[in-house]
Amino acid sequence: MILIGDKNIPYETLTKVSTIEELVKTKANTMIVFDYTQNLVDYCFKNDLSYAVIIKDLKEAIYANALEAKYLICDKQLAKNIQNTADNYMFDSKVLAIIESNEEFEDITKEQIDGVIYNYLLK
Repeated sequence: MILIGDKNIPYETLTKVSTIEELVKTKANTMIVFDYTQNLVDYCFKNDLSYAVIIKDLKEAIYANALEAKYLICDKQLAKNIQNTADNYMFDSKVLAIIESNEEFEDITKEQIDGVIYNYLLK
């Protein structure tokens, strides 16, 4: 299980962006995170950048996976549906459910979601 944001587990540096200009200014070896926007997804894909995308629906998940997003981030309820599709179609992207605390691990584990990311990192 992937745990991003837990104080007990080291995790990669994340930088949330909303424009290409902000994206260009990020430090090397940083995981770029943004709300699904086609121009940002396209830019990351064309420039071979490692990125995580916050998705709202299955269509965005399918596009982001096809354009090589490392992580598909979504709320817990959507994560259940996305994970089933990801498993069935063998997505390379990993599904991360947004959580508030480690008290939520057990529920996420029961649903066999790839991992979690703490909400505080996405603000």
